[in-house]
Amino acid sequence: KKMIICTKKMDYPLGSHCQRVQSQVVKVNSEKERPQLLCVKALASRGRLDSVTQQMSYHPQYLESFLRTQHYILHMDGPLPLHYRHYIAVMAAARHHCRYLVSLHSAHFLRVGGDPVWLQGLDHAPLRLRNLDQINKVLAHRPWLMARQHIESLLKIGEQCWSLAELVQAVVLLAHCHALTSFVFGAGVDQESPGPPGLPSYCFCDAANGNATPPDGLRPPSRRRSLDSSSDGVSLRERLQRAQEEKDRRGERRILHTELEDEEEVPCCVDPLRYMSDPEFGYQEFDRREEDHFQVFRVQDYSWEDHGFSLVNRLYSDIGHLLDERFRKVTSLPSSLLSSGQGPDLKRAIWNYIHRMFGIRYDDYDYGEVNHLVERSLKLYIKTVTCYPDRTSTQLCPRSWKSLKPAEKVHVNLLIMEARLQAELLYALRAITQYMIA
Repeated sequence: KKMIICTKKMDYPLGSHCQRVQSQVVKVNSEKERPQLLCVKALASRGRLDSVTQQMSYHPQYLESFLRTQHYILHMDGPLPLHYRHYIAVMAAARHHCRYLVSLHSAHFLRVGGDPVWLQGLDHAPLRLRNLDQINKVLAHRPWLMARQHIESLLKIGEQCWSLAELVQAVVLLAHCHALTSFVFGAGVDQESPGPPGLPSYCFCDAANGNATPPDGLRPPSRRRSLDSSSDGVSLRERLQRAQEEKDRRGERRILHTELEDEEEVPCCVDPLRYMSDPEFGYQEFDRREEDHFQVFRVQDYSWEDHGFSLVNRLYSDIGHLLDERFRKVTSLPSSLLSSGQGPDLKRAIWNYIHRMFGIRYDDYDYGEVNHLVERSLKLYIKTVTCYPDRTSTQLCPRSWKSLKPAEKVHVNLLIMEARLQAELLYALRAITQYMIA
């Protein structure tokens, strides 16, 4: 079974010289070389594979779904303008002090025409975006507080009101970025810069837009046979390198120069605090003793499958299918960590444990299984990455962590990210449902 990539149909950022290789065809085995194919696409337009994509490439089936969803949210048709989307991503990442994502989306905010003044802080952004700060805060730290009144206040505030379609896209983006910060900190990515000095940052969502020009000397970290090992891949790489060298000799650096100018507009040290209010607001234990005040969210009454999926898909076309695919892919990933006879039970225990921390309960689940299947040090790690991601450190890694392969550690972090994403979406979509039927 083969997959054929025809470079003639791809939008190369290298300029007219890409026509020299338009007849070149790279054939890859769709199963054995899928990780390399995805990473080569990710290398295409910026000359760098970002750390998030590198980590997720251990699980190519999931990575493909993640990239498709993120590209759709940030770049495809939707009610929100592009610069609004990246600024909302900055606001979401700032709640957890994630400098990596704040810097990354600040750069892309400028690239799509955003006003640099907005990056001076939330006070300099339009009132509509400032009004979004309250639900950003609640969803990030205590999503069980999300209520119909939050939705109503944004939809009925005069000239600065949001439309329902705009608000749904904003909520999906906020939840996506909140969950992604957990992965970033869990994987140790926040200690890195989004882009090397002198090169523009690469946004991992660009991998989904069809660009596939692999720069010389950059390969994804994988033990499988890479595209560079094939004669076709070597030929393509050499021809691209020669074309780039010829372009350099002619001094045609206009595209790169423009991107570098954009990058220089972003401060080297980004302070997330400028994009939030009430920085002391954080996660608090969902105390079951206060059920009369904070009612437990029972999945039997409102679930993703029966309620959330259909609502979000109706208000934000196709996003429900993309999100549902992510949830299904992450829970079906093979992993030796979870491949014992208790594998599926352990994955469900991790998922339900995360939801329980946010007040979501499954009446048909025995929560004693969590203590039986999830060791105490792993529970501490999961809770920290989920609820206090910016406090994650190597000292918190479970005792069994050292014996795990990188792919197994990534698998756990992916489960944390997706379970948290679904939890935030359930609360937000339930509040929207309550507003619609009120």
